[in-house]
Amino acid sequence: MRKVAFICVHNSCRSQIAEALGKRLASDVFESYSAGTVQKSRINPDAVRLMKQLYGIDMEQNQRPKLLAELPPVDVVVTMGCNVECPYLPCRRREDWGLPDPTGKDDAEFLTVIRTIEAKIAELAESLRQDS
Repeated sequence: MRKVAFICVHNSCRSQIAEALGKRLASDVFESYSAGTVQKSRINPDAVRLMKQLYGIDMEQNQRPKLLAELPPVDVVVTMGCNVECPYLPCRRREDWGLPDPTGKDDAEFLTVIRTIEAKIAELAESLRQDS
């Protein structure tokens, strides 16, 4: 099974959403992980709330902010679009999703990002299925 790492600076919002949706929607294709270059103390509460409402996923129960050093070796690295230089992580495939950080914005901004991540997870899963 391939391993996919979703990376952003704080590992508190977009990458956590991607990890949760990857586990929910594509666990038959890849294992999902997330991490950041700087660790926050908790996952963004708005992301937690909306993921519970939309998908019944309790990210606080099953996930926590992590640093890059905590990742296992991965096959695919997906950066969220943080506009910072990410440290190099060895992988076979790398892509950047260019997502805006919804932290501090209204629910509409969060929902746009969440739905975009959901669509991109589906695209990634299909692409990896075809590569098999």
